[in-house]
Amino acid sequence: MLFVVAEIFNPGDGSFYEVLAVPLSVFAVCGVATALKWLFEKYSIHFYKSNQNWSDDVAFCRRSGLVKSFQGNFPFYEFDAFIEMAADMKGNQRHTLKVRHRYPQFSKDKRSGLPLEFTFPTDTGSIAERYAMWDMLSRFMDVSQPLPDIPRLEPFRHLDPTTRAFDEAGKRGRSATYWRDLYAKVDEKELNRLRDEHHEKVNTAPWGSRPDLMAQSVPGYEDSYTAEPEDVNAYAHAPTKNVRFVERSEVTPSERARDASSQNGTR
Repeated sequence: MLFVVAEIFNPGDGSFYEVLAVPLSVFAVCGVATALKWLFEKYSIHFYKSNQNWSDDVAFCRRSGLVKSFQGNFPFYEFDAFIEMAADMKGNQRHTLKVRHRYPQFSKDKRSGLPLEFTFPTDTGSIAERYAMWDMLSRFMDVSQPLPDIPRLEPFRHLDPTTRAFDEAGKRGRSATYWRDLYAKVDEKELNRLRDEHHEKVNTAPWGSRPDLMAQSVPGYEDSYTAEPEDVNAYAHAPTKNVRFVERSEVTPSERARDASSQNGTR
């Protein structure tokens, strides 16, 4: 049959083997591709696990309270957050949230000699949103509080004991599939409106006057502590102008509880 078809589309004096060369070549290439695909699917996971650039050995672990890295595993409370500002040639400012290990002598990179540091790049948005990002990460690592009420974590809320108890007690005030249903029902225009409302809440939150748990729990930390600007956005863009600074207040149990319950409206 192949010989007949080949002769119809390519008549000539070619031998039987010459006619079969084309389809056999196609079958050979497809066979090799199929074999390679099977080998990739079977052994790719081993490649990723053995390659540090593709491994899952870097993680913030809520259950254990540890931060996993190539330099070792360290408690989350040993990390400090700060906002780094960089300017381009036109003077435009970019701000990035960074989380750095407090004791670099134990976590220096063997190749670069730099302390262990994680960067959370956000090319757009205000300074207040960097504060909110650190606040969300802190909430995620605090097992005494429920998980931050954000779309990405909603499918896993029932897996966390604290969050499951929080939701079953009716304190969340939302259905178990709130974010999934929201994205399924509303259009892009409504989503943009909700995003604008969210940004407004974040920008108007009193980040500068919130209690600093680090200053209240780490001995000697408050010796170098001064105050926070009342308007973090204004201070970041123009630190030389007259900016009002406010001292952080002492945290109370009622404030902690109210702060935890308010996460639904600020995420």
